[in-house]
Amino acid sequence: MSLVVAVDFGSTFTKAVAVDAGSGELVARAEHRTTIETDVMQGWLACRAALEQTDRGVAKAEVLACSSAGGGLRIGVVGNEELVTAEAGRRVALSSGGRVVAVVSGGLTATTQKELRKDRPDVVLLLGGTNGGNSAVLRKAAETLAKYRWRKPVVVAGNNDARTEVHEILSSAAVPHVLADNVVPEIGVFAPDSARAAIREMFLEHVIGGKNLSRDPGFARMVRAATPDVVLRGVEVLAGLHGDVAVVDIGGATTDVHSVIELDPEDANLGREVVATHPVTRTVEGDLGMRWSAVPVVAAGVEAGLMPDDDHLRTAAARRHDDPSYLPGSDTEKAYDERLASVAATVALRRHAGRQRIVFGPGGRVIERSGKDLREVDLLVGSGGVLRHNPPEVAARILGSIGTNAQEEGWLVPQRAEVCVDKDYVLAAVGLLADEEPKAAEGLAAHIHGTGATGH
Repeated sequence: MSLVVAVDFGSTFTKAVAVDAGSGELVARAEHRTTIETDVMQGWLACRAALEQTDRGVAKAEVLACSSAGGGLRIGVVGNEELVTAEAGRRVALSSGGRVVAVVSGGLTATTQKELRKDRPDVVLLLGGTNGGNSAVLRKAAETLAKYRWRKPVVVAGNNDARTEVHEILSSAAVPHVLADNVVPEIGVFAPDSARAAIREMFLEHVIGGKNLSRDPGFARMVRAATPDVVLRGVEVLAGLHGDVAVVDIGGATTDVHSVIELDPEDANLGREVVATHPVTRTVEGDLGMRWSAVPVVAAGVEAGLMPDDDHLRTAAARRHDDPSYLPGSDTEKAYDERLASVAATVALRRHAGRQRIVFGPGGRVIERSGKDLREVDLLVGSGGVLRHNPPEVAARILGSIGTNAQEEGWLVPQRAEVCVDKDYVLAAVGLLADEEPKAAEGLAAHIHGTGATGH
């Protein structure tokens, strides 16, 4: 049996799985606290030792890795119009596995570049203008970066007609950059793939080494991409097997939602003033989490009408914020965790999906829709410690709560999806294997679907 090992250097834990490269069978798994304070490879070596206890073949196996250690990938977006290129850039950044730390619309000036610098992005995504359209704002932004000697990598994905000129401007000031195709080649069209690939290139070339996570050159050789980018690729593999798929990952600081669906032609373009919906989408809700972001979860739940205002729950949320390592010991505290998780999952999916409402205009009664319609999703996958480390019935209640009042209020969230939990946390491994070991990736993805199914 030939093995391949997939490693996720997470912000808190480093997870590793050994997989049969032929069938995708999960042979062994291990995890260790991410050793960010010394060298992240120490955590991986501990995982490898644990895997080798199960199968000595791990010592000779190929190792593929992803990373969100050290804060992950921080992306700043600079675009023209707030609702078009800046919004498109934000979506590209999220789908590329990055955390959007700044969005600047209207181009870049001396003042806004100073503010952007304070946000400490690892990569800047520079957009502006449709192909053949106005390129002045894009050129001016490039001139500003050059003038103020920007030294972080820049991905240029704006008006293709200005590529050569922008390249010359940035090169003259030694600004590290790479050129990608226009994300918004025309109004109503969203083309993220080239920019996503360029961000991945910059992540590997500049960010992995630049964060000084390890002195071992083997770390850079192992890492293929940012963890959220890899997870989204794993969701694409799942969708190839099961149809439309949505994944909700409830973490300590954020709740991430990934979806891959076949778009209805009516949803492909919502209007000339907005960016078209894309089949592959990721969103990150930075105010929805089980520990660091527990306090705003309560506020979001009350505002959405998902629960009454509860002083006891607010106190419990504050306790979790103050001590992110807190583990509930009593049934009452476990119930608080479940309520927080239900709100985080429900609100995150509502924000990711769209909403349908009846409005009245000059033409009479009209059904107005916005966002991405997930009602017909075939498979809903839950991830995160609160789902993995609790009994199946708890996960069933948390994920089942997503449909609360959805139909009455017009939320386009999953309604009849089969539900399961990624109990062994292998979605990242599926994404890592997808391009180099596609059969193994599919076999491992089938393992997700067959583990922790709860029904819906």
